[in-house]
Amino acid sequence: MGASMKKALRIVVTGAAGRMGRRVAALAAEDARFQVAALVDRSPGPGLTKPEELPEALSSADVLIDFSAPESAVRFAAAAAAARRPAVIGATGFNPVQLAQLKASSRRVPVFLSPNFSPGVHALGILLRAAAALLKDFEAGISETHHSKKKDAPSGTALRLARIIMESRRGGDPAVVSQRLGDVVGEHTVTFAGPFERLELTHRAHSRDVFAGGALRAALWVAGRKPGLYDMPDMFPGG
Repeated sequence: MGASMKKALRIVVTGAAGRMGRRVAALAAEDARFQVAALVDRSPGPGLTKPEELPEALSSADVLIDFSAPESAVRFAAAAAAARRPAVIGATGFNPVQLAQLKASSRRVPVFLSPNFSPGVHALGILLRAAAALLKDFEAGISETHHSKKKDAPSGTALRLARIIMESRRGGDPAVVSQRLGDVVGEHTVTFAGPFERLELTHRAHSRDVFAGGALRAALWVAGRKPGLYDMPDMFPGG
């Protein structure tokens, strides 16, 4: 008799009616490693569970994956903490109070919080740290473009890239320019400009599936971890 198959990870997706929530659910439904336990959203629709029913949904799930909005993501993470279920949070635009609330939840359960689940963006951050340290005298700027319905600007990714530059150079804030146009999935360019030359580092996302797939990977990784606040560098040792 062959070895038994590993049990599928049961996920609850919050913000399930949004662009990212739909892609997470679709990719999970096609992957034998996952089972969609519930799709939660405040918008009514077939197959959608109301947010008030989240505690019950979590009772039969292993991990919560959230792509909602800051205010609701904080509530959903608290519900996951109360149910002792890990949470993967992909919402962006949190204020300091909301970040403190997420950290409070992470003291009870593992919380994987990242503004971007793309391996390419993670690699961009590593390259950016090295470039910023080497080009201390160059001026730095960031431009980012997303679809016209994205609410927060600058993007969470742009803010993270700016923080990497500041940490690497101990200098002033780099200028950040944001555009919200059409159906652009996501594009970030960091420019270092010096005398007679400039260096540009760019990441372009061609599909939301890179973020949805990354969130599912994070769900597999965070399941069974100790309580704490985790991010992409934790999932990619050495980076």
